[in-house]
Amino acid sequence: MPLLDVRDLSVVFRRKGAEPFTAVDGVSFSVDPGQTVGLVGESGCGKSVTSLAIMGLLPRRGNTVAGEVLFEDTDLLRLRPQDLRDRRGRDIGMIFQDPLSSLNPVIPLGLQVAEVLERHQGRTRQAALREARQLLEAVGIPDPARRLKEFPHQLSGGMRQRALIAVALACKPRLLIADEPTTALDVTIQAQILALLKDLVDRSGTALVMITHDLGVVAGLCDTVNVLYAGKVVERAGRHDLFAQPRHPYTHGLLQSVPRLDADRGRRLHQIPGSVSDNIPWTEGCAFAPRCARVIDDCIGATVALEPTRRRDGALRCTNPVPQEVPA
Repeated sequence: MPLLDVRDLSVVFRRKGAEPFTAVDGVSFSVDPGQTVGLVGESGCGKSVTSLAIMGLLPRRGNTVAGEVLFEDTDLLRLRPQDLRDRRGRDIGMIFQDPLSSLNPVIPLGLQVAEVLERHQGRTRQAALREARQLLEAVGIPDPARRLKEFPHQLSGGMRQRALIAVALACKPRLLIADEPTTALDVTIQAQILALLKDLVDRSGTALVMITHDLGVVAGLCDTVNVLYAGKVVERAGRHDLFAQPRHPYTHGLLQSVPRLDADRGRRLHQIPGSVSDNIPWTEGCAFAPRCARVIDDCIGATVALEPTRRRDGALRCTNPVPQEVPA
């Protein structure tokens, strides 16, 4: 049984005097204990809004959230706010994308890590601070005893991101949602953080939802990958299948855009024309059609459904997919 089962999740933003905007449009995926599932796509595809909806962190006004988010058969979307607060931090942790806006600027770092342990595990202040020091050391922050007394503005961007990861890992949650957790980190620290997350999954059976646009992170960490475009899942496959045989033109374009060490010198990088805003409503066809090199008449005029494929746990939303190569 999946630890997290997201079923037909939709998020619609409404603003007075403007047309409703559908940021997430019927997204479904599941995560088993000890599994790492990736949500991949360009900025604006609905990845972060999906995570915020799962955590119940969207504003109470101005949006409509529909569908089901089942965590151990409990629908998080139907919980009372106080019951959901008990789940967040203890059972479900989240690493946010922007550490500067996620950490409180007027509270020392040590107290921000310790309060999670005090709130959810009943630690005393002194015991929580001792454990907070160990957590800061575990995520690679030098001189953690001194950093406990410092404020977020006294830390570099990378240190703030690592501190935010320490907060998320404090209670050893069974489900961890990581929204671009390595964006502000250099390559060596990024590798350390990814190794830390992988060790957490392997050692404690924590389920991990990795939200990223970095396909290198996906290749090294994720078991199953969901590719999102304009609020919908357009392709789902195992990591190895996705990299070996991408079927959706959008997935194919993303992989071709990755620089390769074995590419010919002077060869130009592939680019997907246009931007995420260059789309059509899903009710009128494939939203990717205006940017797609494989567009045909059947791509426009009718809703394109997400159909299962022969690949394990695979699914594809495309009328004219990239041909599958037959091994020699």
